[in-house]
Amino acid sequence: MKEFELKYGCNPNQKPARIYMKDGGDLPIEILSGRPGYINFLDAFNSWQLVHELSAATGMPSATSFKHVSPTSAAVANPLSRELKAACFVEDIEGLDDSPLACAYARARGTDRMSSFGDWIALSDVCDKTTAQLIKREVSDGIIAPGYTPEALEILKTKRKGNYNIVKIDPSYVPSPVETKEVFGVTFEQGRNNFEINEALLSNVVTKNKTLPESAKRDLIISLITLKYTQSNSVCYAVDGQAIGVGAGQQSRIHCTRLAGNKADTWQLRRHEKVLSLPFLPTLGRPDRDNVIDGYINKNEEDVCADGVWQKYFTRRPEPLTEKEAADYLAGISGVSLGSDAFFPFGDNIERAKKSGVSYIAEPGGSVRDDLVIECCDKYGIAMAFTGMRLFHH
Repeated sequence: MKEFELKYGCNPNQKPARIYMKDGGDLPIEILSGRPGYINFLDAFNSWQLVHELSAATGMPSATSFKHVSPTSAAVANPLSRELKAACFVEDIEGLDDSPLACAYARARGTDRMSSFGDWIALSDVCDKTTAQLIKREVSDGIIAPGYTPEALEILKTKRKGNYNIVKIDPSYVPSPVETKEVFGVTFEQGRNNFEINEALLSNVVTKNKTLPESAKRDLIISLITLKYTQSNSVCYAVDGQAIGVGAGQQSRIHCTRLAGNKADTWQLRRHEKVLSLPFLPTLGRPDRDNVIDGYINKNEEDVCADGVWQKYFTRRPEPLTEKEAADYLAGISGVSLGSDAFFPFGDNIERAKKSGVSYIAEPGGSVRDDLVIECCDKYGIAMAFTGMRLFHH
């Protein structure tokens, strides 16, 4: 296939639209179902790079959930505990423990379920039946993977009345080392960001605490590769083999750290006993449960425990999760890793990160206030590595 005509570009008025290879060659993809759009393909090609690199860096199957050209999460194939399965709504998936790829996507999709509604999925490995069964019941726009088993493809083709977007990519495809982009009629040209993220990047630990456990190195690598394909400015919290809070596209570094930290806190609190035992009406769908849980934890627009409200969601009125209960629960969290796509200019980022249990940090360094940031890390015993490499993505 030399080119693929799109219905429209970013918006319905932006016509004509297509994807094609500038050298006249074949596209490195096959469209097995559906008709992906312009933004779908932006998500597909960015997300594929993320999981391809993450799998190569960790040696584990990887998955990501993308929305509007940024990941909501990314994860590797760590098994899920019983508690985490419940928090991710996957405790009833048969064969989950036997499918590393399904474990990776269960984690990625389960991290920020509000943001992942209608996501684009990328898988590093051939999609198997168990992963397809997990995907089948989620609201999703499409998927890209290097292949699909016959059973998996049959399952996925039943989504969206047979119109679910399924893309197969050639895993051996390597793009040109030079890439171009056009804005306002002006062509930009740059070398593709081929920078390899691996453990060697974490060797320059600048804090008094020099200890980076293997689990922290893995999580920092997950965080940094996630950031490489996240709209800047960006900050990412990670633990236990998955990104748990991504703060994307903020003009202020501290706002990235707060946004990602709040998402990480919500993910942690989804595993609180009160949240796991919420008495949902059996007829309440998964997206509605996600909204209710978010409201229950964050006390947002609607008090879901209020009289006249709880009856819409629960079989009985649940006890609220108090601010003290939430604070006490989060105070017991530690061992979280944090990556930043550029340097931290002030210690306030470290103060906010500490509130979400951060024990390990990787950032480029290079701020005139690096000494103050290091001093703040030392105050809390946080180990921080300077990578020397910025990871902006636009």
